[in-house]
Amino acid sequence: MDILIIGGGGREHAIAWKVSKSNKVSKIYVAPGNPGIKSENKVYLIEVKDPTVEDYLKIAKEKNIDLTIVGPEAPLVEGIVDEFIKNNLLIFGPNKLAAQLEGSKNFCKKILNSGNIPTAKHQSFTDSKTATNYIKDHNMPIVVKADGLAAGKGVFIMNNYEETCELINDLFDGKIDGIKTSLIIIEEFLKGEEASFICLVSGDQIIPLASSKDHKKLSNGDLGPNTGGMGAYSPTKLIDSKTTNMVIDKIIYPTLNELKKIGIEYKGFLYAGLMIDEYKNPFVLEYNCRLGDPEAQAILMRLESDIVDMFLGVANDNLDNIDIKWKNESACTVVLASKGYPGKYEKEKIIEGLDHKVNDTKIFHSGTKTNDGFLVTNGGRVLSVTALGVNLQVAQAKAYDRCNQISWEGKIKRHDIGEKEITNKFIFS
Repeated sequence: MDILIIGGGGREHAIAWKVSKSNKVSKIYVAPGNPGIKSENKVYLIEVKDPTVEDYLKIAKEKNIDLTIVGPEAPLVEGIVDEFIKNNLLIFGPNKLAAQLEGSKNFCKKILNSGNIPTAKHQSFTDSKTATNYIKDHNMPIVVKADGLAAGKGVFIMNNYEETCELINDLFDGKIDGIKTSLIIIEEFLKGEEASFICLVSGDQIIPLASSKDHKKLSNGDLGPNTGGMGAYSPTKLIDSKTTNMVIDKIIYPTLNELKKIGIEYKGFLYAGLMIDEYKNPFVLEYNCRLGDPEAQAILMRLESDIVDMFLGVANDNLDNIDIKWKNESACTVVLASKGYPGKYEKEKIIEGLDHKVNDTKIFHSGTKTNDGFLVTNGGRVLSVTALGVNLQVAQAKAYDRCNQISWEGKIKRHDIGEKEITNKFIFS
């Protein structure tokens, strides 16, 4: 069968790499892809500038695609699944209405509220005056969220009243990293440790993937601004079997039931960003409607099963015979980024040190391109280095060793991915 993968980041590279291992697949088309994805077996890139849903639909028809896999969130929110289904084309991912869970934080909160699903206390606002008056009576820190998609950068933890007022005004005026919103959510700051719970969903059927933990803050010690993710690892002891069952029973199933009440059936990856408190109680911070990035790189590194079977099971509404197997090893992913990220950063810096072959290590491309025969940087997050090890400490050491072999002007990274898990120093207060 021939497969189309939509997207061109590290997550899509990990998906394409894993799909290429399937003996069910002849050709893999990726639009737009990147140089790293292009290097994978069976892969053909389709260059398309500023693609629309119609562009993807045209590609799928022209190439006689058997299955389309949507990597990033934007096409899902735009309704690509609905259009493909209208044209009798098989596609993996939630439809437009279901993708509101990620596309609108306000919609997500309404679902959580109606289902009595554990989350932070919150209030929505459509003007800065009402919002700034609201925070006068609330203790710091508080969390401010911009409604809509923001590439993982629309959440702000604030510790100062004056700065929070300024942020609120700037969000409504579109002065923060290009984020402009007509609605913000202000919520209580939850104490604990974050973890990622991602599952396959097809109607009433749920299959959890391996647990993982992302590192959203830019700098060591979980300091600095939020990013799209600076590293991840899998598995994490934050989500044990007891917590898994609690998440499924008290969070995932109630969410799906609330969606059903308003006529929405969910199909695809469902990613609950969780806060785990000191008593192992999970709270929903947000929902995403796709694999996380960089969690995908760590999780898929550990996947033993044929990923295509998983995609087909969801797309065909049948997960009955899907048995997902995982490697016993741990995986650690370290993101290499451009200086200045998540703000302004320079591009087209020559990347060196990618020629080494290291066992149990994989480099996934996020923001790269070729220029005059050289591989150069082309994004904030440039590469994600993923390594397997008998335990997380070994995987971490391998990943950082490989990171140190790679260089370009202005390369930055965190140095503590997985450290709290290794040292058992999670902070719940």
